[in-house]
Order: sequence, then structure tokens, then C-alpha cells
Amino acid sequence: MNLIIHRGTNEIGGTCIELQSSSTRILLDFGMPLVTPKGDGFDMKIHAGKSTDELISQGVLPNVQGAYSDPLAIDGVIISHPHQDHFGLMQYLNKTIPIWLGKATHKLLEINNIFLSQQNHVNKTYFFEKSVPFTIGDFTITPYWNDHLAFDSYSFLLEAEGKRLFYSGDFRSHGRKSRAYRWFLSNKPSDIDYLLLEGTTIGRGSSKFQTEADIENELVELFKKSQSINYIYTSSQNLDRLVSIYRACVRSGKILVADIYTTYVLDMLSEFAGFPTPLKGYDSIQVLYPYWLTKRLFDNGHKDIAYLFTKHKISKDEINKNPSKYVLIVRPSMKTDLKMIDAENGNLVYSMWEGYKNQPQTKEFLDWLLDKNFTIHDIHTSGHADVDTLKEYVDAINPKAIIPIHTFNKSEYKNIFNQRVVELDDNMIFHV
Repeated sequence: MNLIIHRGTNEIGGTCIELQSSSTRILLDFGMPLVTPKGDGFDMKIHAGKSTDELISQGVLPNVQGAYSDPLAIDGVIISHPHQDHFGLMQYLNKTIPIWLGKATHKLLEINNIFLSQQNHVNKTYFFEKSVPFTIGDFTITPYWNDHLAFDSYSFLLEAEGKRLFYSGDFRSHGRKSRAYRWFLSNKPSDIDYLLLEGTTIGRGSSKFQTEADIENELVELFKKSQSINYIYTSSQNLDRLVSIYRACVRSGKILVADIYTTYVLDMLSEFAGFPTPLKGYDSIQVLYPYWLTKRLFDNGHKDIAYLFTKHKISKDEINKNPSKYVLIVRPSMKTDLKMIDAENGNLVYSMWEGYKNQPQTKEFLDWLLDKNFTIHDIHTSGHADVDTLKEYVDAINPKAIIPIHTFNKSEYKNIFNQRVVELDDNMIFHV
């Protein structure tokens, strides 16, 4: 068996891993980079209209032989979870290649196509389920459910030609699915030859991260003290965080106001877990219809979605009458709508990765709120495992060797883990 990490040995994001047996080729993830080779934030918009060959030559697309033109080159692509740095470039793949993913991940990709104008249409779809093995050619793959910031995240045991590899995917132990992590420790696979281990937090210190329960409690304390409006800037697909926010609103007597995109995510994903949605009796959620987002739904033929939550719609005038009663999930694109609310001296909870603050649109949004005398509160926790959790994870699996991936600091692995560490470079062919 051969292993080729096309991208991910020296960076976080853009993950693409190839495994080859004597007659089968599969890919694990096909993600969009988060940074450029210079370390700046990656922007796919500047590459619009470029050909596949141009994108390969410029290092945007991984140079995977035959993946873009040959319908027989790749036997299957496995998507570990619905974050763009793990799926965001698969629109360029040959449309005949089978894509394996979780059902909830597929649902989120469909939502992205509607609300985020992405083009992640999967022609040959196959769904896997946690703990149920499936096969692609010579490979037997067993998915394990992960606790991660993204809902429907997995790690994988991959077996072929007498070898056993384990791909950690992205994971943590301090989220709302921490029981999945604990279950894994008691049911981990054995006799692993190589563990491909994410190391997102390696190099950021060794402190323990707050749990989602900690986040919820911190929000409750803030909301109870607040005499003004509360905004929260967070991802509409961070389901753990949305649940923490909703629970904090209930505990502090606030009404959660979610825009139609966020509400639609909660409603569509409630099929897979007990997420709060106004269509299932959660009356303490009301729905805001941002102008430009609503217009796009109508312009693109999705008025059925726009009408879905009209019975639970709240107007800006209603919010203005008693602003301290509400907690609004916001983003920079809603600035026009927030001007109509015209609140001052409020709170903005920033619940995202700190690095996004450097993006021009985000910086301008935060500066605008500061000019309106808003207080910015950083209340967030990582979607990835801290160093102690990584150690616990490695000790439980006890692989013969570790291969660093999804990290900027692979050289530090050998100082953290007792197992043998094999440092690879992108595009290196490694014989397992």
C-alpha cells in the first residue's frame, strides 16, 4: 500500500490524502486551503475562471493524477466532515468519481449550495454510517464518529493488503459530543500500523480548553447582567455553539433571534439530532429575514424556503421596542439590517477563531460596532483537541508509528509522543 499526502503535512487545511493498493486508489478529503504558501488567508475568489491546469500549476488544486479528467483513475473519495478545508475543492473532481460521506454532511453541502452559492453537487453519492464497515475496491473502511466543531465528523480505520491505517480526521474531547470521544477510547481499533494524526493545536501551548458547557455558563452570566441588546458572531454551522447559545438564552430568559440561514440549518439537521427549531415547538427562537439574503432566495428560486418560517418572523421594529430581551446571531453581511435596529451600548460576543478578526470585512464590522459603543466579548473554544487529549488518544490507539497531518508544527510531534513519528512532505510517496 502507498500513502501520498498531497496537502496537509505542513499546514492546517486543504487536506487531501491518497491511498493506493495494487488495484485501488482512494482519496481522504479534498479540501480548500486556509492559507497561501506565504501564510496569508486563502481567497478562492481571486482564482475564479482559471482552468484546472492553471489551478494545479499554481498549487491551488492538488496534483492528483487523473482525478480531474479520467473517470477510472480514482475509485472513491471519502469526506470526513463538512468543513471547507476538507471538502471545498471537490467540485473540480471528475463527476463520475463516487463520493462517500455522512448523510448530515450531504445535507449541509446542499444547504451551502443554496445559501453560500457554492457548487458542491455530488453526482455519485454513497452514505456511510458510524461503526459500519464499507468497501471501496481493495479497501475496507470503518468510520468512527468524532466530537468536533462540525456536526457529522468522522475518523476512519482503513485496511488493505494486510496493513491497518487510522486517520483521525478533526476531533476534540470537550464538545457536546464528548461521549463519542469517550466511547472511542473504550472501543478503539487495535494493531494500527500508522496513525495519521491531526495536530491543529500543537504549537499553541498546552492549556486545557473550555468545554461547551463552560461556554454556555459564560453566556448565561453575560446575558443575565446585560441591560442592552446582545449580538453573537458565530458560524451558522457550528451546531454545538448554537445549542450552547440557545440553552443560555433559555436559562437567562432571552429570546434567540436567528436569521433564516441559521434557522434552516437547525431545522434541516434536526432530522439527525435534537436541535432547536421553531417548526418543532421551540418558541423561544424567532426568525430574522436579512434583506440581501432573503432577496437572493427569491432571485434563485427558493421562495419556498423563505416562506418556511414566516409564522415565526420577527421584525426589526419589534426588536427596537425591547432590545435587551433579544440575543441576535449576526455576521458582517447583515450590517444593513443591523443599522435599522440602530442599537448602541450593546454586547458583541465574538465566538469564532481569533484569526478571522484580521479579515477586512470582519475588522470593519467589529470597528463599526466599537464606534457604536459595543463591548466585544471573546467567548469561544477550539474545535480541535488540546495536547493532553492528543496524548490520551495516541496512548489509547498505541500505533506502531504516527504520521503528522493538519498541522504547522510537525517537528514537535517527536517531543510530545512516545511513539515513532514519521515526518512526510506533501506529494511524497510513502510505502506502508
